[in-house]
Amino acid sequence: MTELDEDGYFGEEIAATYDESSADMFRPEAVEPVVDLLAGLAGDGQALELGIGTGRIALPLSRRGVPVHGIDMSRAMVSRLRAKPGGDAIEVAIGDFATTRVPGTFAVAYLVFNTIMNLTTQDAQVDCFRNAAAHLRPGGCFVIEVMVPDLRRLPPGQNAVPFTVSSARLGFDTYDTATQAMSSHHVRIADGHASYSSAPFRYAWPAELDLMARLAGLRLRDRWEGWQREPFTSESRRHVCVWEKPAE
Repeated sequence: MTELDEDGYFGEEIAATYDESSADMFRPEAVEPVVDLLAGLAGDGQALELGIGTGRIALPLSRRGVPVHGIDMSRAMVSRLRAKPGGDAIEVAIGDFATTRVPGTFAVAYLVFNTIMNLTTQDAQVDCFRNAAAHLRPGGCFVIEVMVPDLRRLPPGQNAVPFTVSSARLGFDTYDTATQAMSSHHVRIADGHASYSSAPFRYAWPAELDLMARLAGLRLRDRWEGWQREPFTSESRRHVCVWEKPAE
């Protein structure tokens, strides 16, 4: 398992290659629809990114003229954000995004790329919803992008689902359906040598997330399969949800 330190599971070893290892997620066709939707929700207000990382979404959103603030536990990841053009203009608080508060009131708070699953207990995920709601102005929105648990691909007696198989990389998720715990495992092969890392997560179904939102005083506004508002169906493998803080 990846060594846990004060930066959580995203310490220097992961941060040093994060952008390269997630290169597909940095492509314009992956980033622009996210920024379009978030900028529309932000309007003339501020945005708060929980788990801001190296700034994949925060930086282009800031370039759209949206004031962006962030929360992240990993100093190593945030240092990469700071080194990028415009990174020094984004206020970032170092801490657990489930509980850390920052000054200001926000039109939109958001978590992308399965980051809600980095919180590995139901209590922590509920705290995250409450924290997001506390930062929102009336009428503001909390947005989450997260996978739909891939349990339909598990035959009886199996607990692993592969997501990447190539000559340079092997990746698979393991599930514990009794606890909703899962882990992602990565094997990278270079120059005849293999390296291994893994990190724990907690999966949650859309209905469970909706209940967390209700506990935080939020109500479901929209749910789509992706950032371009594709319909969410029983075959969707991820979803983008928008919960709203009532204006009253």
